[in-house]
Amino acid sequence: MQAYTIEQVAEILGVGRDKVYFLIRTGQLRSIKIGKLRRITDRHLADFVASLEEKG
Repeated sequence: MQAYTIEQVAEILGVGRDKVYFLIRTGQLRSIKIGKLRRITDRHLADFVASLEEKG
């Protein structure tokens, strides 16, 4: 399993860091905390993209 930083996810999704934090805050994108660091796994990303496809 791969775990990405906020910056990496922003680049993957083509959005800014603030948008990634917003998605996490609103529960649209799940994440995990490792100490003080926040990471998004590849499973979290896949679930998020799948949810967008369902809405689309």
